[in-house]
Amino acid sequence: MKKFIKTTALLMATTLLLSACGNLQNSSLSSGGSDSGNNSVQTTNSSDSSTYDVLLSNGKYKTSPISGLTAADNTNQFNSRSFESGLTTLSKDQFSTNNYVFQEGQILSASTVNDWLARKSKKNSTGLNPASNGSKSPNKRNPMYFQQMLEQDYLQKQGGKYKLAGMSIGIAMNKVDYYQKKQYGSTYQTKISKAERKAQGEKIAAKVVKRLRQDKDVGANIPIVVGLYTVAPEDTLVGGNYFQYSVSKDKSLGSWKTLDYQSQMLPTVNNETAISSSDSDAFSNFKSHIQDYFPNLSGVTAQAHYDGKSLKSLDITINTQFDGLAQVTSFTQFVQDSASKYLPTGADLDISIQTVDNQQSFITRTGGKFSSHVFNAD
Repeated sequence: MKKFIKTTALLMATTLLLSACGNLQNSSLSSGGSDSGNNSVQTTNSSDSSTYDVLLSNGKYKTSPISGLTAADNTNQFNSRSFESGLTTLSKDQFSTNNYVFQEGQILSASTVNDWLARKSKKNSTGLNPASNGSKSPNKRNPMYFQQMLEQDYLQKQGGKYKLAGMSIGIAMNKVDYYQKKQYGSTYQTKISKAERKAQGEKIAAKVVKRLRQDKDVGANIPIVVGLYTVAPEDTLVGGNYFQYSVSKDKSLGSWKTLDYQSQMLPTVNNETAISSSDSDAFSNFKSHIQDYFPNLSGVTAQAHYDGKSLKSLDITINTQFDGLAQVTSFTQFVQDSASKYLPTGADLDISIQTVDNQQSFITRTGGKFSSHVFNAD
């Protein structure tokens, strides 16, 4: 299995999530019903009701042991961001930000998920990708359908301790399976249809939930949100999207609900028609405005994320050629003011300002409220 470093933008977003929080609240923790003894546990106190408070252990953010594990290589780094943020969005309908505390998944181990992502074989009976049929033909071989898995835990305070009260699972399904006929040889592709992704994803999800229910920390009744995600191919400039989800409240999955999420690069490329011409025009005006004042920008691009044709968020990347602190600080404020003036008001924003080598600053707007951070300015 492969484990990749997450994109800089995702790391910066996590930094902002923690740095934007207010006071820390102390408590003891029981993340699965077991007493953690002398562990000092705190939660961040978010000033934004649309985001989760985050559980910290000994003042530190706990990462999931399965974060970044994949079944095979895929060089499209945009998938990591949309895979995680999309699952959090799905979770909010089931686990209110006012009643639950967030923690990256701590139930599943790296060894377990590595086995699940692998092909089923005599040596690995738990593999959730199909056994190889021996063929190396793109249209005859059994592809690797299941690419990546994500766990998010949602906890509530019970009897003075935080206990697992909900879980969300992301199951990433390949649209294109990349493979080699021999080691270090040429790369070939097996394309997987939407119907195949749906059918295989539902089967995998049912098995995952059944296995999770056997874990004593999860039990039979903790709600589990399961989202099926399409991995964007390597040659696209945006990440993938969740296409359906279900909620398990007992040993089985509930009915599947179809999602109409889609993503698009702005400015559009390859003569692609904009999902929304008004959003495309708004971004074009924003881009022109900041380039008029700061012509030494290397590029301004965005990933636009839609539910149907309704714009939900914009992830904007601005590449600069300057790194003076005063210049970066003033430019960050100028970009924030420009975003407020030109970009659609109803969408969340993440704006990353960077050089080729360094992250310079980050601007975010969630629930209509802006916040920003200039790095190395403290």
